[in-house]
Amino acid sequence: MSEQNPPADHAFDDSEQSGKQMEENLKSRATWTRFLFMLISGLLVSIASFVGTFVVILGFFWVLFTGEVNRQVQQAGQSIAAYIYESIRYLTFNTDQKPFPLGGEWPSGGGEE
Repeated sequence: MSEQNPPADHAFDDSEQSGKQMEENLKSRATWTRFLFMLISGLLVSIASFVGTFVVILGFFWVLFTGEVNRQVQQAGQSIAAYIYESIRYLTFNTDQKPFPLGGEWPSGGGEE
């Protein structure tokens, strides 16, 4: 075979190019910064989930004992749910907008009715 007609199994040797791309990705400061923000955000989502569980229990007992929904508890639950949603979108690379407190603001408690 000549150099102009390499064998079919060597026709597209992209391993060098993909290796260089991977090396650039591994050395990218932006990638590692995002990783740090993702770790922090993941920890904060865990804390928000714990607080959200408390809000759910509080809301249930409020309705159980009073027969009415507490608007403040309802708004707190909506706000925590929106925060978790925004954080998960960041963690799954669906957005580059960092959630609170890494860049964004805490979501408001106003919500869907």
